[in-house]
Amino acid sequence: MTARDRCTSCNATLAEPGSTGFPCPACAHEINRCYRCREQSIAYTCSKCGFRGP
Repeated sequence: MTARDRCTSCNATLAEPGSTGFPCPACAHEINRCYRCREQSIAYTCSKCGFRGP
């Protein structure tokens, strides 16, 4: 993760510990999540296929 990467849910930079990236379960496009959105189970939507997840 670099400071350029942004959270898919809230658009925060992903420079803090606890941030993660993973492939979309539907299309394998990269999903990035900041620590706060992960901890609070904030929904995300894949920008490529529209898949929604917690």
